[in-house]
Order: sequence, then C-alpha cells, then structure tokens
Amino acid sequence: MLETMKNMIRRSDGEGRAVAAFNVFGYEDAKAVINAAERLGRPVILMVNKPAAAHMGITLIGRLLLQLADEASVPVGVHLDHASEIEAVKEAVDAGYSSVMLDASQYEFEENVRKTQMAADLAHKAGASVEAEIGAVGYSDMEQYAARYTEPEEARRFYFQTGVDALAVAVGTVHRMKQQTACLQFERLQAIHEAVPVPLVIHGASGVKDEELKKLVECGARKINLGTTLRLAFGKELRRQMEEDKEAFDRIQLFQSCMKVVEEKAAEKLALI
Repeated sequence: MLETMKNMIRRSDGEGRAVAAFNVFGYEDAKAVINAAERLGRPVILMVNKPAAAHMGITLIGRLLLQLADEASVPVGVHLDHASEIEAVKEAVDAGYSSVMLDASQYEFEENVRKTQMAADLAHKAGASVEAEIGAVGYSDMEQYAARYTEPEEARRFYFQTGVDALAVAVGTVHRMKQQTACLQFERLQAIHEAVPVPLVIHGASGVKDEELKKLVECGARKINLGTTLRLAFGKELRRQMEEDKEAFDRIQLFQSCMKVVEEKAAEKLALI
C-alpha cells in the first residue's frame, strides 16, 4: 500500500525505529526490496535517484514503483531523491510520488531555504511529504562536491523557515561508499536531534557498519538511505553467473538469483534499523 514518508516515519518513531529507504533502478531491485519488507513486516521507501531518473524518466519509473507499492501488503513509499530543480519536484508530485527531496545543499543558506520553501509548497499542496538537506553529505567519487558537516543551530533555523517533514544531515557518512568505513559523529547527530523537532535522515548509509546503524537510530535518525549496498549485491551476483556460464545471455534468467541476493541484503538491513 502506498504511504507518505511523514506517516511512515511517525509510526516507526513510536516504535523507536527508523524507516529504511533504498535506491532502486527498476522492477528487479524494487520487487526484491518489497519482498524483503513483506517478509519482515516492515515499511519501506523506494527511492529514485538522479541516475535512475535520467535513465527511465521520473514519470515512467514512478508509475512502475507506484504500482508495486499499491500491490504490497506493507506500507511502501515512492520517493524522488536529490532533486536539484523545482521542475523535477513538480513532475514527481504530478506523477503521484508520496515524497520528494529538494537538495539545494550546495547553495548558500538563504537560497537553500528559498528553493526548499518552493518545493515544500508544491508537495504539501499535493499531499506529498518533503525532505531537504542542511550541511552537505559528500560523495566518494565527486571531489568537486563541497561536503560540510551540519551544525545544530543552522539545522534548527532551516527547519523553522521551511517546515520540511524530514531533514537530511551530514554527520560523517559519504554517498557511494563500497566499504563500511564511515567515521560517524554520533554526538553531533544527537545534538541536532535535540535542537530540531523534525525526523532526521542519514544519506550514504551503505558505508555504515552494521552495528552502528542501530546507534544512528538511537541518536535520532528516523530515515536511513541505502543504495550502493544493493547495487554491489546485484552486480556481484550477475558477474558470478556470467563468469560461470560464458554462454549465458537471457537476462530474465540471470536476474532471478540477482533478485534473491538483493532481497537478502535488503532484509539484512531492514532487520537492523
């Protein structure tokens, strides 16, 4: 069943847990993630990032994910991740996404606020939830990207000026990490949690050690984003099959075991959050 991010987080917060959100790129990984969520009886958010949106289009992949969400027996959100332009937010909202993220974290504070206010107005009018980012979570493969830790007072000012439903913060994670070597600042996260009355989001959680995921939740994280960990699982399994059988070519057959390993990896993460 389709559900908004705001409602999913509210219920999970009452259980002292977070909502896991996974970047997906089509039917195979989206269905695998939902299968994992249904096995564990947990809500889950399917996220469309920039590469996925560029490959399939916001509306087209959205229709696929929304259909899968409607058919699921657990709450499933469909979320546009890291939109940098209002036009992308509008397309997602018009397509029926249950939440969107406007990422203007590379702009100065005032411009971030202005752009986020526009996105929040658009989304809230359509009944969708809104996420934004203050501070800036870096990328392992983008040296030109200006990463910056989130300051508690800055986060507080940003929230009260924008009214977002969830706030992504930078406390040591990095996008697209292939190893679980992130150096987290739990005290910073706790301070932000105490300063800001809004659910906090951790991006780049594939780089977080499994035993530290629960600690993120204890310190105030209520939405935890994962992507690379699923892509690695899918890619490694696909490569294994191709190396074992040089004549293999039918992608539907090849994808069956890829879906199974993605489901297991998603279930593993869901159980920790």
